[in-house]
Amino acid sequence: MKRIGNFLLRILAKGILWFVGVTLVLVIAFKWIPVPITATMVMDENSITKDWEALENIDPNLAYAVIASEDSKFCSHWGFDPEAIGKAALENAKGGRIRGGSTISQQTAKNVFLWQGGGYFRKALEAWFTFWIEAIWGKERIMEVYLNVAETGIGTYGAEAGAQRYFGHSAARLTPDEASRMAVALPLPKKRLVKNPGGWLAGHGNRIERSIPVVKRDGLAACIYE
Repeated sequence: MKRIGNFLLRILAKGILWFVGVTLVLVIAFKWIPVPITATMVMDENSITKDWEALENIDPNLAYAVIASEDSKFCSHWGFDPEAIGKAALENAKGGRIRGGSTISQQTAKNVFLWQGGGYFRKALEAWFTFWIEAIWGKERIMEVYLNVAETGIGTYGAEAGAQRYFGHSAARLTPDEASRMAVALPLPKKRLVKNPGGWLAGHGNRIERSIPVVKRDGLAACIYE
């Protein structure tokens, strides 16, 4: 039994070392090279459209809108927002769908390295990758990757593909209104309308548009745009 136990421990140790090694290689590689494809894209039942663009070729209005809509503490946290996580934990204790209180960094880690959906195992992996992209990539690269791999519509991935689909022009010249419409649709890109939204979604988009000057004024995107 002792020999079997030692054998299993060696297998486990090798598995852990393999996992750590592979994940770090991927994180380091994607600091420099565009992410070619993600599990979400592979599992998408629709034909996909994507177009990678450097952050400098994406209008800052979109980053401002995303920070206002998704993660106002993006530049000040270290990948995790304890307050948001605490609120999510209280909601989860009530039962129902698991909520994660995810930051942009966590969403980027999920979109690049993992799969969509909930569950504590996936959230643990998400935390692992979030730690390393914060440590190795930095905020500017995280935002660049996020804006390029996020699903912006049915079969549409990234800011450039989304801008072309909805507005017929490059992501390099998004107006505050256009950027806000794209940002508020990101949590549910297959269900939320970017063009001509109504009701609550239209109002939410208007609130985010009004928040863009606040993001710039208060330096909430200072870690991206010096």
